[in-house]
Amino acid sequence: MFGILDYLKLGAGVAGGLMLYHVYAIAIGYPSAAREARAGYVLVAEKTAAEAKAAEMERQRNAAAQATEEHRKRLEAAESKNAKSEITREAEIRGYELLLSEKNRKCLADAADVDFLQRH
Repeated sequence: MFGILDYLKLGAGVAGGLMLYHVYAIAIGYPSAAREARAGYVLVAEKTAAEAKAAEMERQRNAAAQATEEHRKRLEAAESKNAKSEITREAEIRGYELLLSEKNRKCLADAADVDFLQRH
């Protein structure tokens, strides 16, 4: 059916085709190598993105903890200030009542009057 020359021509054609593909692959780049490189890049990019997200979450957690601590300190300071002012106010009331009792007078202000004066 086929002669030796036909087989040689067929082999030369296959070899020529392989040679053209090789030249094309060298000039353009091997598609499989590009796919592998992109796949590796995607993994690296995903890893980098995950690390950045974790670092950002850690930063936000630390910032929230710091803000909470600062708020707690301010709340303690405000409570301390209120306690001191309450003690001072009670001492002033006792002093005024003592002054009135020395003059044989009496304070007729009740708790509602005190609350009204404190609000206004």
